[in-house]
Amino acid sequence: MSVAIIDYGSGNLRSAAKAFERAAREANLKSPIIVTADPDKVRDADRVVLPGVGAFADCKQGLNALPGMIDAIEEAALKTAKPFLGICVGMQLMADTGREHGDHQGFGWISGEVMPIKPNDKLLKIPHMGWNDLTITKQHLMFENIVSGSHAYFVHSYGFVCEDNEHVLATVEYGGAITAAIGRDNLIATQFHPEKSQAMGLQFITNFLKWKP
Repeated sequence: MSVAIIDYGSGNLRSAAKAFERAAREANLKSPIIVTADPDKVRDADRVVLPGVGAFADCKQGLNALPGMIDAIEEAALKTAKPFLGICVGMQLMADTGREHGDHQGFGWISGEVMPIKPNDKLLKIPHMGWNDLTITKQHLMFENIVSGSHAYFVHSYGFVCEDNEHVLATVEYGGAITAAIGRDNLIATQFHPEKSQAMGLQFITNFLKWKP
């Protein structure tokens, strides 16, 4: 049950790979974790993870720079319906449009747009960075053994605004509710970084490794 973490130049993926390896080891799961920029390895994997750090347009450009990678991602996520996890900008890319430094087309997998965070408390700083409590808004197997109030680590200036709230699985309060997790079918995504979210994050990753949509 291999897991492909896509490497397209968006930050250091070592922490993500180590977190997935630890979760697999502690759950006694035989899940090889592969960090790869090879579209064929993405196609061959049983589960796919798309991380992302930085600006929406830069991340999309990084994926476009890898010949065949966008096609491989869409094949895995949509055609063969493998469990797919987007993290941070990896989640934002699943939207129709990103509004960061202009308008940029996303994958369009979950209807919505990525907009600047505008807290109603002007004392709150942007980016939203650090630990915050999750509010789980919809039951989902990915949140098994995780409760509302669990701590998650965030670092972002833009948030995913879903067109249909049915796709919102969790929120975080930061001068107003911000989408923290979304999902439909075999697709799941988080604005928080599970690989940096300690016990809760490891549980979330374990749930992903076991998840059978």
